[in-house]
Amino acid sequence: MRLTFWGAAQQVTGSMALLTLDDGYQILIDCGIDMANLSEADPLYPNSAFPFDVSLVNLVVVTHAHLDHSGKLPNLYKEGYEGQILCTSATASLTQILLEDSARINQRKLKAYNKKKSKGQSVEQYSFIPENLYTESDVSATMQEVVPIQFSRRFNIKPGVWVTFLPAGHLLGAAHVYLEIDDNGERKTFLFSGDIGRQDYPLLNDPSEVPEADYVVCETTYGNREHSQISDSTKDLQDVIQRTCVDMPGRLIIPAFSIGRTQAVLFELHKLFVEGKLPPIKIFADSPLAMQSNRIYENSKHLLNKEAKDFMEDYDSLFNFENIEYLQKQNDSKAISNYNEPCIIISSSGMLEGGRIQHHIQANMGNPYATVLMVGFSAEGTLGARLRDNEGSLRIGSEEHTIHCKIEQTDSFSGHGDVKDLEHFITQQDKNKVKQIFLNHGEEESMEAFKNRIEALGYNNVVIPNKGHEFIV
Repeated sequence: MRLTFWGAAQQVTGSMALLTLDDGYQILIDCGIDMANLSEADPLYPNSAFPFDVSLVNLVVVTHAHLDHSGKLPNLYKEGYEGQILCTSATASLTQILLEDSARINQRKLKAYNKKKSKGQSVEQYSFIPENLYTESDVSATMQEVVPIQFSRRFNIKPGVWVTFLPAGHLLGAAHVYLEIDDNGERKTFLFSGDIGRQDYPLLNDPSEVPEADYVVCETTYGNREHSQISDSTKDLQDVIQRTCVDMPGRLIIPAFSIGRTQAVLFELHKLFVEGKLPPIKIFADSPLAMQSNRIYENSKHLLNKEAKDFMEDYDSLFNFENIEYLQKQNDSKAISNYNEPCIIISSSGMLEGGRIQHHIQANMGNPYATVLMVGFSAEGTLGARLRDNEGSLRIGSEEHTIHCKIEQTDSFSGHGDVKDLEHFITQQDKNKVKQIFLNHGEEESMEAFKNRIEALGYNNVVIPNKGHEFIV
């Protein structure tokens, strides 16, 4: 068998690994967008969204819904893939709304691109390949091929091949993927971490314990650092609201992924409101996608933790309360610029790579009474990372903006496990039995630090693959 890493190799985005069995059967684990290299084409497949022949793939398994794990699924079918997609039911629901939203953004990008091109204007600023942008009809066709699988159910893919989805925390429906494969009379096992969640994260159950495996693929997003405590998230939120919206008073802008992070922030705000600790200020939730995600979370009550279930029982809703206003229309979103009272604006995307948040950031960069609170990871090269690391100015498109607003960051809301969570995931493996550990989904510094950490624990078979790196397993 061969395991090839086609994404999230020494970087955080674009998760994609291809397992090829000895009989030629191919299983693709995750199919994510590489947020940092949207315009990169493979020299062997210049007209493809993939560096391999997708028509040879037999099955796709998706760990969770975030676009860096699911965002290229429609491209598979556009290019000739004819198989099915396996994931949990919550992942299927969240993936659908994410891909539909992505398709709408794609079409707006393509319209602007074609308009400039037809006028003979430069299109160099567009960091995408037009042929790789999919439509809502492509998404619809893709979702018809999704087969939802229950957590902890051992599912027979074909004779001698089984898959089990194990709760990973991180996001509603997120899973570790455990594959068992009979190979010439020998059983080989593979464990793919997906994104590892945290203990006691708002709304979600803790990641489950995992079985031992011959080959383990582990993410390393935070392989070199520890997070603030989850219990600090409420205090962090209270403190920045007090400083920004009461003491100044001004406006607090929170870029957050519509799926996962926004729900965690809204839930914490609702708890503050219930406890009488939230100032009487308006909260604008500016993401139609987040509204859809909210409904999926509340309709998936059986997957939530006890605190969330009890809270919903007491207050009927996890995310709706008196202070909050959900904005549906684009004009309503832009009108916030004329709202002169202190307020909180929560908008997507978390890395600022599109969505309504870009308008709010541009409108408030020069506002010394505004604070931007980064509550999630921003991959290198994204607008979110450039804003976080700015030196007083920021270029967006062809315009240079001077930054007068405050930029703050907290990791207490991060849905990714920190180095201790990653270490716990690995140490469930017997160091004398596991044959290989592959580290992916992390920046080089983080990967190297985590590699050194687990090697010090006695795991001496740890590798950091490059993109396209193939291993015989």
